[in-house]
Amino acid sequence: MMKIFRCFLFFFSLVPFTLVAQSDITISHGGIIRGDQTSKKMALIFSADEYAEGLEYIDSTLKAMGAKGSFFFTGNFFKNKEYRKTTKSLLKNGNYVSTHSYGHLLYCDWGKRDSLLVTKKEFETDLKKAFSQLKKYFRISREEVRYFLPPYEWYNDTIAAWAAGMGLQIINFTPGSSSNGDYTTPDMGKRYLSSDTIFNRILRFEANNKNGTNGSILLTHAGAGPLRTDKFFYRLPELISILQKKGYELVRIDELLGRD
Repeated sequence: MMKIFRCFLFFFSLVPFTLVAQSDITISHGGIIRGDQTSKKMALIFSADEYAEGLEYIDSTLKAMGAKGSFFFTGNFFKNKEYRKTTKSLLKNGNYVSTHSYGHLLYCDWGKRDSLLVTKKEFETDLKKAFSQLKKYFRISREEVRYFLPPYEWYNDTIAAWAAGMGLQIINFTPGSSSNGDYTTPDMGKRYLSSDTIFNRILRFEANNKNGTNGSILLTHAGAGPLRTDKFFYRLPELISILQKKGYELVRIDELLGRD
């Protein structure tokens, strides 16, 4: 009986952060991968680790087109002084900023997802370092951040529970659009996705889904490094224009999923 009671308490403690009780979101392994599909709102999210050569262009594009984005940075990002120049502009323009971890750790095995590669202490220590960076460069306190994008967009239920214990809700991209493939490079062979391919797959995903991209979380990268010359972020103006003409409102992740 005591074991059952403890399990109940554990589940109940996760509800405020994982929003399990709500029916208007989609959850995978404790992470939110899609918001309300009855509303024509969607979120563009951007991650940056070692490379972020497109950050300034992305920021100015969003501002010019009346759209909001959500940005998730690692500790590696902050080591590059050139990238830091744009950080103040992101907040000034009303975008959401959070962490993508400090050390860009791989939390669990690619082939066996339930096999952890980090301890709880390592996980928590890394995130605390990440939040110190947000405080230093953005003046964002830990209490202001709710949503967290895991490194490599790869996690499991245990990681989600650890995050919830720190007051964080994991979010991830909505599967099906291939927007997250913009980091691939030609040397990857068949895994490489050109910007044209990604662009067309996003539009096909929107057209073939009965709810379009309502509630979707589209992830792209703020940079892909020198090996990829076909930068997808240069297609954002055209993509945003098409989505807006279809009636979509491009909002921050906390506006899509809730601020509380």
